[in-house]
Amino acid sequence: MGTPDFAVTTLQTLIENNYTIVGVITAPDKPAGRGRKLNKSAVKTFAEAHQLNILQPTNLKADDFLKELKALDANLQIVVAFRMLPKAVWQMPEYGTFNLHASLLPNYRGAAPINWAIINGETKTGVSTFFIDEKIDTGAMILQEEQPIAANENAGSLHDTLMMLGSKLVLKTVKLIENGAVDTIPQPRGCH
Repeated sequence: MGTPDFAVTTLQTLIENNYTIVGVITAPDKPAGRGRKLNKSAVKTFAEAHQLNILQPTNLKADDFLKELKALDANLQIVVAFRMLPKAVWQMPEYGTFNLHASLLPNYRGAAPINWAIINGETKTGVSTFFIDEKIDTGAMILQEEQPIAANENAGSLHDTLMMLGSKLVLKTVKLIENGAVDTIPQPRGCH
């Protein structure tokens, strides 16, 4: 489940490592530009090129979508830059649903973690994987990887670095889950 370029790299990594992608869930096409032409998400464009099954729900709680999702029979769901999921969605697969977040949680939960790390002059950031729960970016953590922030770093270059680091972390996370070797760490309650 994902929408922007940041999510494409993870999807590509999973395919390259021979994981079966039973479905790709992404945002509906949106009108853009002066001609209001429908624009596909980066994830949809990539998924179409790889002949993957694509779902584009407008309502994640709609019965039709939940039926379609259940029919995919995924044993694991991976979320990268998507949107908040209802419990009916994240609790569906046997091995749960985990998310890749572009910060060292619990720091910079929510939107724009890369931008906030740059704005606040952080010297390091990173990526985290965690199992999704009821709140935003608060679930039990699986893995984290740190990344120093160079003095001349900008949000664009840091985005690209974390995108690559994140795709590798997702792969490590999937392998842990596959081997039944996940030790989660609860996140501290405080938010930064």
